[in-house]
Order: sequence, then structure tokens, then C-alpha cells
Amino acid sequence: MSDALYHQLATEILDARARAVAVSPFSARYPELNVADAYAIQSRVNAHHLNAGKRLVGYKIGLTSKAVQQQLGVNEPDFGVLFSDMELCGQDRVKTQGLISPKAEGEIGFVFKRDLLEVDLTFAELLASIDFFVPVIEIVDSVVKDWKITLVDTVADNASSALYMLGAKTFDPRNTNFADLRLTIHTDNGEIEGVGAACLGNPLYAALWLARKMAELGTPIKAGQLVLSGAMAPMVAIHPGDEIRFDFKGLDVLTLVAE
Repeated sequence: MSDALYHQLATEILDARARAVAVSPFSARYPELNVADAYAIQSRVNAHHLNAGKRLVGYKIGLTSKAVQQQLGVNEPDFGVLFSDMELCGQDRVKTQGLISPKAEGEIGFVFKRDLLEVDLTFAELLASIDFFVPVIEIVDSVVKDWKITLVDTVADNASSALYMLGAKTFDPRNTNFADLRLTIHTDNGEIEGVGAACLGNPLYAALWLARKMAELGTPIKAGQLVLSGAMAPMVAIHPGDEIRFDFKGLDVLTLVAE
């Protein structure tokens, strides 16, 4: 694919985000696009933000559900980046007017105490490198109309990431069984149950995949950066006036208030 097309689609994504309007799927208009092309588009969007003064503070992992991977015909997750202006604190409200079609996910976030430079990072080394973990609500949002996305569409659009809300409590990863962590999402329409094992079998496995991938790409995860390891339960739609409670059993309760 040509650099001109990468630039064109990156500009389209930036414009759609700025105006909070949806566009038709890139994959439908340009069926020749592959995953490498999608990451090339994402990197141009990210470069624009960095040149504008935004600060990269971490990464998010997507497609950690085996069922979703099978649906999209892939055998590994995808990733996007987190900028400092994407962070919300517990008292912040989600302003839906600036978003297109937002949804929320409950996840575990990991923060590391050293740079993860090894392409063959071991599981033991990953565990020893975690500073702390924290419950997180990720607000995902797609520029593609009605979420009619393929792998190419979501990768190009920063893995559909928009905002994230951290819990105020942090936790020591030692003696934590991440696969067995439980989540209940309380909405006006009922409750949704989730579990850590929904995330590649264990959120730690997702984090290990990303650490190796980023080292391989020459952009390793750095000390102090946050990694969102993937959804523990299905996404829930966000509408103005919603108050959605994410109960991470035995850890913390985070409440998303939308306006």
C-alpha cells in the first residue's frame, strides 16, 4: 500500500475523532488492506498526536477473547496506545458528546517497575517486573459506523481505544490468581458477569504477549507505563445519564457516570 493512502486514512480517523462522526469501514472500501497496513495507519495517527505534544503513557491490548479472535479470523490480540489525556479519575464523568458510540469494559491494568526489553521475556521475569496492578474501566469507541469493524478497522483506529478510568486503589500482584478474578457489571438492564480467564486465559498472558511484541518492534514497554490487559466481560454501551458500576470482587468498585 502507498504512504499516500496511509496518510489519507490517518487524516480521516483524526477528523472523525475531532468531529465525533462515524465513517464507513476502511476494510470495505479498501479490501486490499492487511494488518501491517493497519498498524502503519495507526502509527501515523500516533505520530500526529506526539507531534502535537501528547505524551504516551502506556498501551492497551484488544481482541483477548478467543471467541472474538475466531470471529475475526486471527490468532493473536492487537494493541493500541494510551496518551495521558485519555486518563479519567474516579470523580470524572464521561462526556459522551465528544465520543461516537462509546462502550465500557472492565479490565486489569499493570504498571511496570523496569523497561521490558527482552523479546524472549519469560513469565517469571514478567511477574518480577510488575510494580502494581489496578482495576480499570476502559472506554472504547470506534470511528467505524455501528461498530461494523474487522481486524483492520480496529487496529487502524488505535484498537478502538478512547479513554480509561483507573481505580484509586493499587494492589500487589504477588499471591493473586488473576485468572480467577471476578467482575460484576451493574447496569440499568441487569448484571453482567466477568472473569480474568476471559482474557487469553489470564490477564498476565496478555501482558506477556504485549511485552514480547513491543520489544520485537523496538518500542519496549517502559518503567512506569500502564498496560490494559483486555476485557474480563462483554462490552456495555454508554449513554448520557448512565451510571454503570464495575465491582471487581475483593478489590475495588468503580463507577462510570456518563453525561
